Amino acid sequence: MRRTVRIAAGAEHLLGCQPMGVRIERTDLPGIGVRNDILTEAGRRISVITYRNGERDIAIFDVDDPDACEDSIALTDDEATSIGELLGASVTLSRLTGLGENATGLYTEEITLPASSGFVSRPMGDMKARTLTGSSIVAIARDGQVIPSPGPETRLESGDTIVAVGTRKGLDALVDIIDRGPR
Repeated sequence: MRRTVRIAAGAEHLLGCQPMGVRIERTDLPGIGVRNDILTEAGRRISVITYRNGERDIAIFDVDDPDACEDSIALTDDEATSIGELLGASVTLSRLTGLGENATGLYTEEITLPASSGFVSRPMGDMKARTLTGSSIVAIARDGQVIPSPGPETRLESGDTIVAVGTRKGLDALVDIIDRGPR
């Protein structure tokens, strides 16, 4: 059975996405699992096939024949998690950048954690960024990877690029805290 879901205007926040009429089709594969298809604006069909045993594949279909699979890639749990995090983080960062351009008084900033900071090798929660500055750390870029929505237990490392959102005053205060170190 194939079901098409169109994200309804006003409900997109429930899925963490913008209202853009994304078309998702779900097809039950009896005895196999489920295939969820996303139809791109360009008319391409990309599927995530989830098998009953929990394994999954990403499949790309022929543009002229939506039932002809051009290629599929089996993903381990770690690979699927990494792809999800990378895609989620890149979308979050681009939305935050766009939000900063459209919201007066709201800014995004990338702050590099210097080796001299007292927060190196400490949990991010020790910084108390939101409590003391009103700014939120929304991601950390480290060694070519992005840690989206880091929790207070996330340990900071020298050279981390901290992505924060807040007012100009709040972000300036966050930079001061990072430079000063814990008290």
